Amino acid sequence: MNMYQSPDDRGYYGKFGGAFIPEMLHPNVEELRSRYLEIMHEASFRKEFQSLLRDYVGRPSPLYLAGRLSAKYNTQIYLKREDLNHTGAHKINNTIGQILLAQRLGKHRIIAETGAGQHGVATATVCALKGIECIVYMGEKDIERQAPNVARMKMLGAKVVPATSGSKTLKDATNEAIRDWINNPVDTHYIIGSVVGPHPYPDMVARFQSVISEEIRWQLKEKTGSELPTHVIACVGGGSNAAGTFYHFLEEGSVELIAVEAAGHGVHSGMSAATTQLGKPGILHGSRSYVMQTEDGQVVEPHSISAGLDYPGIGPLHAHLFDSGRGTFLSATDEEAVEAAFLLTRLEGIIPALESAHALAALEQLQLNEKDTVVLCLSGRGDKDMGTYMKVMEEQSI
Repeated sequence: MNMYQSPDDRGYYGKFGGAFIPEMLHPNVEELRSRYLEIMHEASFRKEFQSLLRDYVGRPSPLYLAGRLSAKYNTQIYLKREDLNHTGAHKINNTIGQILLAQRLGKHRIIAETGAGQHGVATATVCALKGIECIVYMGEKDIERQAPNVARMKMLGAKVVPATSGSKTLKDATNEAIRDWINNPVDTHYIIGSVVGPHPYPDMVARFQSVISEEIRWQLKEKTGSELPTHVIACVGGGSNAAGTFYHFLEEGSVELIAVEAAGHGVHSGMSAATTQLGKPGILHGSRSYVMQTEDGQVVEPHSISAGLDYPGIGPLHAHLFDSGRGTFLSATDEEAVEAAFLLTRLEGIIPALESAHALAALEQLQLNEKDTVVLCLSGRGDKDMGTYMKVMEEQSI
């Protein structure tokens, strides 16, 4: 029996998950829940999904042995190059799956939320590909710090709607998207970008992203003779790249799963997004998970230099991995992430997204040796973060 891969019938991973939704959303979510597995297993769906991943996204993404980075840490470090996908991140794996699902459900209007903008770009991309109307909700603060991605979404024909409440970041964009879905239940499909939200979203997104670990297993066997690494590392906000990278290793007890959250200015600084360190069980955006909240249950505003990790919750699968001890949860500060980004750039000629840089920063916290085989998901490329990197270079006179 799979202890971690699949939730139970009600969408629970252990104590976490479920579908806590307003009555008005029940028909939408129930339609999805009753049909998603059947559609995903159809031969015509599988064929179109695999074909687009290969010919449009450019999969399989390479598994690259980072020689100079490996030498620095005296171990073998392989980078899963999701940054080389079309649109520059892992997000496209899920949006292609969900747009095909939406078409088969007869939906002709797509909404999405986005933080770093990568999910928004990936959603706008597949909507352009399929000729479907696209509305993307994005926090006003994120619109400012991710201007290149906003321009890409608009060029692709999407309407970008600013979320102006709360912290004006990912949490607030998600709230706005849910409101839209309540108001447009019949013709609209909500493409959630992470393994969060009401069941079946966490399971559905994890399944679409599981192509990452599916490839890692055969690629690693080709390179090392073994399908199993000793460590798998990925950054976690909501946690879709981590869910996809961990998926086919969840039941392999010998593989250490390491999730890296954003510590912001420091876990206890009051400006952090390290949910497992600061959160407690609660309900956020339709599922029960760990949530950063006050004593009376008000959501605490998160902070991270990376817009994609700036979220006060975590997907229920990850909450279960943390709670059960199957996953090791670390965190990296803004400063540590930036330092790790510059290190990778100088050693390997690869500029990572700030989100992925948090995973890279965890290498400093692990006791690794030459016998270890580490696979790290490089979930996105750093083009969208050049404004932040340029500011750092100005401040440090680089």
